[in-house]
Amino acid sequence: MLLKTTNTPGSGGGPALPELHRRLRWVAMMFVGLFVLLVGRLWQLQVMRGDSYYERTVSNVVKERYLPSVRGKILDKKGTPLADNRPAFNIYATPKETTPAEKAELARLLGLDDDELATIDARLEVGMKRDRESPIVILEDQGRERAGIVEEARPHLPGVEVRHEPHRFYPQGDLAAHLIGYMTQMTANEADRLGQQGYEPSELVGRYGLEQAWENYLRGKKGIERFAVDARGQRLDDETATSLIEGERVIEAVPGANVVLTIDGDLQKIAEKAVAHQSAAAVVIVEPKTGKIRALVSKPSFDPNVMTGHLTHQVYQQMMDDVRKPFMDKALRATYPPGSIYKFTTALAALEDGVSADEKIFCTGEYQLSGTRFSCNGTHGKLDLIGAIQHSCDVYFWKLAEVVGLDRISAVAAEYGLGVPTNLGINGDAGGRLPTKAWYESQGKRYKVGFAANAAIGQGDVEVTVLQMAMAYAALANGGTLYVPQVVERVEGSDGHVIVSYEPKVARQIKTPVEALDTYRKGMLKVMTEVGGTAYDHGHTTIPMLGKTGTAEVKKHHRQQDEKDVDGWHPNSSHAWFAGWAPSDDPELAIIVLVEHGGSGGRVAWPIAKQILEQYFAKTGRTWSAVSAPALGGSAPPAAGVPEKGRAE
Repeated sequence: MLLKTTNTPGSGGGPALPELHRRLRWVAMMFVGLFVLLVGRLWQLQVMRGDSYYERTVSNVVKERYLPSVRGKILDKKGTPLADNRPAFNIYATPKETTPAEKAELARLLGLDDDELATIDARLEVGMKRDRESPIVILEDQGRERAGIVEEARPHLPGVEVRHEPHRFYPQGDLAAHLIGYMTQMTANEADRLGQQGYEPSELVGRYGLEQAWENYLRGKKGIERFAVDARGQRLDDETATSLIEGERVIEAVPGANVVLTIDGDLQKIAEKAVAHQSAAAVVIVEPKTGKIRALVSKPSFDPNVMTGHLTHQVYQQMMDDVRKPFMDKALRATYPPGSIYKFTTALAALEDGVSADEKIFCTGEYQLSGTRFSCNGTHGKLDLIGAIQHSCDVYFWKLAEVVGLDRISAVAAEYGLGVPTNLGINGDAGGRLPTKAWYESQGKRYKVGFAANAAIGQGDVEVTVLQMAMAYAALANGGTLYVPQVVERVEGSDGHVIVSYEPKVARQIKTPVEALDTYRKGMLKVMTEVGGTAYDHGHTTIPMLGKTGTAEVKKHHRQQDEKDVDGWHPNSSHAWFAGWAPSDDPELAIIVLVEHGGSGGRVAWPIAKQILEQYFAKTGRTWSAVSAPALGGSAPPAAGVPEKGRAE
């Protein structure tokens, strides 16, 4: 029997082949399309975006680190370093990679105390805000032992490393600390602001004194090192790194400039040693002929080596709690009533207004004014102006105040630079205060004649800085040239070439009559050379010099029962002053000594000035066998005056 074949769709017969072919074509077209898309994507990645992705890949492999510049030195006039640098180990951490576990491990390995842990947390916080991926100093100036421990533990501390870098160092310790200053790491706000000037979050910046004021010169310019790392963060060899890094691999840092001061380091040491036994004091020594500062002392002080990276919370708190305010620059920023060294303003105002130096006043030790009784520092009898300066007779100057008035006294003081900043430009150079009738009205106070009486002897509302008085007495010594104080002589490159040099700058020429200046100088001579002179009675010197003592009373504070003196210092004690210059006929140094709450100027401040000047001139090989009268415009004053019967001023 013959079988009959039937073509059924889907039975595998011939008619199904076209459908299969159709499906295969669709599959082929899909693969072709995918291939085209793949080729297109590869072309896009390799051709169109190849450079971008290459740069991104390289950026993950190629790293940069800043090479710190060597900070410029601060040198005294003879080239002795007051601020220098030395090698140190600094521990860095990358904020993004430093986990709490890593910090705990680091604390365990190094035995970190609470202060160090707090420092690490604060610095990592700054780094997180500025740049989470850039390493930041968390502990500076670490010993070799700690550095070795961190190096050995690096495989377990991927975000931590040790770098060998220069560290700021102050070889003279706390010598001239307020003037030189110190350095600290930036705060978060400072990092944001200074980051725009190229600072890295881990950099230290000048925090006080010249370190802060001359930061731009001292800082230098940091360098850059580029290197390649593998996936584990390990450095690749130089050949591989060279193939990946475009441009220079290393841009060397540029050292900072050296700042050369007018300060005489030897004289600074003598001055600081002279006040070492005092609880709080200030000394300023300046050249009358140039305005250059030769010594600048503020006590109590601090050690800038401790302040720069080694200050503990305990030590900081002790300094902040110290009522003597060791962070306050007592030569530049603190203001004080000047007492009797301010009497030159009253004397010159009177002489300029026609009062005769020969006019005599009888001092009974008391002075009545508007129903108020004022007590002088002694009973001096009949005195002329020169004798009143010699004995520092308050009664005489109270009488002069009646004649010249408050505004004239303050006007003369202003001519000599008192009551305004000196423009030295560091440590908040204060202005002080010269009261006038208008000033009292602005304070809502009704003017009283007693205000002039107080101002005439440097009391009441008169306040000055020690530096202001030094510049004023330098002007008295040189005949009326008021200089802007100068503390920087020049700026030098690291190779010694002079970048900029500074010449003395005159603030103004004061037109005080020569005869008036000579009268005040004659009184100053008697202060130093005759019995009854407020300095002579507390120590003689063979150095020919002129001087004036001052004892400035202060407003009394209520004393608590549990309040204790600090090394004899108490806020109710008077300030002790001395002002003068030497040699008298050819002034080389003008000196101001303040002993804060030290008591009598003649008994306390003058011996300090005497010690400083005698040691300085002995060191320079200059001695005098006897005191000679200065070359004044008129004849030398005759020996006159009645020895005071009260306390020495």
